[in-house]
Amino acid sequence: MQTRLKKIGITPTRSLGQNFLKDESIAEREVNAADVKEEDTVLEIGPGLGTLTDEIVEVAGKTIAVEKDEKLVGYLAGRYKDYDFQIIEGDVLDIDIPDFDKVVSNLPFSISSPVTFKLLEHDFDLGILTYQKQFADRMRASVGEEGYCRLSVMVSTLAEVECLFDISRNQFYPPPNVDATVIRLTPTEPEFDLHYPKTFASVVKELFNYRRKKIKNSIETGFDVEIEDVPYGERRVETLTPEQIAELTEYLIENDIIESIEGG
Repeated sequence: MQTRLKKIGITPTRSLGQNFLKDESIAEREVNAADVKEEDTVLEIGPGLGTLTDEIVEVAGKTIAVEKDEKLVGYLAGRYKDYDFQIIEGDVLDIDIPDFDKVVSNLPFSISSPVTFKLLEHDFDLGILTYQKQFADRMRASVGEEGYCRLSVMVSTLAEVECLFDISRNQFYPPPNVDATVIRLTPTEPEFDLHYPKTFASVVKELFNYRRKKIKNSIETGFDVEIEDVPYGERRVETLTPEQIAELTEYLIENDIIESIEGG
């Protein structure tokens, strides 16, 4: 792997989150877990040298890869020129992602949170995604548990999460500081009425921005408003379920405390 990187002129950098998967058998397990079909368009974020891409292109109808490193973009374009393969150069957080059916990616750990939120804005069948192990644990945390956070609320509201297997840090070059976990992310409809999904996301964000404050104070600070009372006003956000936060969101909108941002 080092030889290939040197030939391309790549020195892995922490700022780009470049930790390249070495074990081809792990890539094969990831693609098998996605049950990729010939009719599927598969998105890969941060393909690197193509260890995972090698497996995807053999079974997917079309592969879309998003890569920030221009040297790797040229390398990948040449490597997969005989496949239905689209390479997009850029930061996945800054581009409009084309439609896709499945996402299979060893995500750059440095953007795990924002890229997960961005993916959940899209309509897709499932994702097989690699995260830092502690991050994957936070994704699955429930109300009252250690690690329960904005990520936990949004993911549990919009998807089901299943941990599939762990990957040792030594299976990457250069090795990151922590082990990784591969998860299956399956978008679902919320289990409760969510009439204002975008505003709900905004409320969740502000509540966790001020998680040490009581709910009433968090709302006043986060939205620059003054209120006398709100549901759960004397509690803190880590004690609220996603459904209770949705109830709070409806109250804030319907009582003209904050404006709905739906459709905006």
